[in-house]
Amino acid sequence: MIEPPTPDHRWLILTLEGPLLAFGGVAIDHIGVTRDFPAASMLTGLFANALGYERPDWAAHQALQDRLVFAARREQAAGLLTDMQNAKLEKSDRGWTTWGVVEERAGASYDDPHRRKRDYHMDASVNVVLRLEPEAGAPDLDELAHALDHPRRPLFIGRKPCLPSRPIVGQGRDRQARPFVLAATAYEALRRIPGVTAQRALWPRGQGPETEPMADRVVHLADLRNWRTGLHGGTRQVVEGRVEPLTEVA
Repeated sequence: MIEPPTPDHRWLILTLEGPLLAFGGVAIDHIGVTRDFPAASMLTGLFANALGYERPDWAAHQALQDRLVFAARREQAAGLLTDMQNAKLEKSDRGWTTWGVVEERAGASYDDPHRRKRDYHMDASVNVVLRLEPEAGAPDLDELAHALDHPRRPLFIGRKPCLPSRPIVGQGRDRQARPFVLAATAYEALRRIPGVTAQRALWPRGQGPETEPMADRVVHLADLRNWRTGLHGGTRQVVEGRVEPLTEVA
């Protein structure tokens, strides 16, 4: 029996690019590592910031994360930068916020400095293809693209120092480049983004090949957040491998 062809889905193309990028990872004590690809929780936070969600809107955050279907392809990377941070925080410290109100600390003074170690990708560029499942609901892909182009608050990619160096929606330097592609799977959507050679990539299991030569391994990735508690928990299966762009994109 011949199976019917899988219908194409519409995928939104994003470009995460900047002098510094941070994709998070499992933190141990004061050491904050960065993965090679964006996490589901990180993308949820990025989109929620653009949409203007507030911290108490945990149900909206959770619903958005649960709908994400995405894959990512590394386009450029110059290496890792490790930042050693030392700060002494006092109860009287105050700082400006993006919503125009001075924020004050509620905790007590500390005699010892806070020490943090954070890794960042330098001069990196990562393409993401994304759709929402189910497609019906708010926001939809068009609303999400509009929010990223007209964000309610300033956007950052992973951590606050990681400001994007170009508009996030679309691919390449051309601001008018089409922001959507049609493809049956996340892997095929990545292939439809123009490129020169095969690049390292990540896609959900069931959304592309799972064996060699293009797939390297299947992993249980811990990148989901329980937005009600604010804690990370749960895993999803993803495939790490390579994506070779199509020579001609229809």
